[in-house]
Amino acid sequence: VIESDAIQVKENLTVETLPLRIEGRVMKKLRNKEISSVKVVWGGPAGEYATWELE
Repeated sequence: VIESDAIQVKENLTVETLPLRIEGRVMKKLRNKEISSVKVVWGGPAGEYATWELE
């Protein structure tokens, strides 16, 4: 359960989260190019979660 007093929701109903750390890096090699991704751990009012983002 998330305390509603601690969360500040913006006018467009979004919540601001901050990147905490980078967990890893992956280089995907395609036929003609390479795509670099990083795994970012985000922190916010709902706790921590991780996503893969383009570098």
